[in-house]
Amino acid sequence: MNMSTVDPKALFTFSYGLYIVGTNLDGKLNGQVANAVMQLTAEPICLAVCLNKNNYTTELLDKSKKFSVSVFAEEVPLPFIGIFGFRSGREHDKFSQCAYRMTELGLPIVTEHTVAAAEAEVIDVIDVHTHRLFIGEVKSAEILAGGNPLTYADYHKLKKGKSPATAPTAIFNKI
Repeated sequence: MNMSTVDPKALFTFSYGLYIVGTNLDGKLNGQVANAVMQLTAEPICLAVCLNKNNYTTELLDKSKKFSVSVFAEEVPLPFIGIFGFRSGREHDKFSQCAYRMTELGLPIVTEHTVAAAEAEVIDVIDVHTHRLFIGEVKSAEILAGGNPLTYADYHKLKKGKSPATAPTAIFNKI
């Protein structure tokens, strides 16, 4: 990438949210922070989540073929984001450090510091260089609490958060 032609601040104007993408493989729960989550279609409703190939959540999701998305609330404390954003589930039981409940598909939904959640079954996976794009058909979605969702711009601006090395936006941590 030629950074002389890319102004990272332009990319921070995109309307990303900040989410916890979770999965469950044979009773092993894991989740991670992601900003690359979006609704693709309305009939049927499909979501896409994009995760780094080296992340443990990606490894489990490749096998489980189902995922949950919990939408962070604007008021979420930075240390809470860190539970899911800066440690690997290979060494830490992330869900032991927060309130959550299981969905009908057997997926964890974080109920603490979140405003909404959804669960989906994977219908396609696309390799995108260092990441995998999982496309899932939504099976349920709900509002969990009032308030506003945390945007990725506010995560950087208000919370002074950084991106982990495996995040698509990690190269912008230096600005």
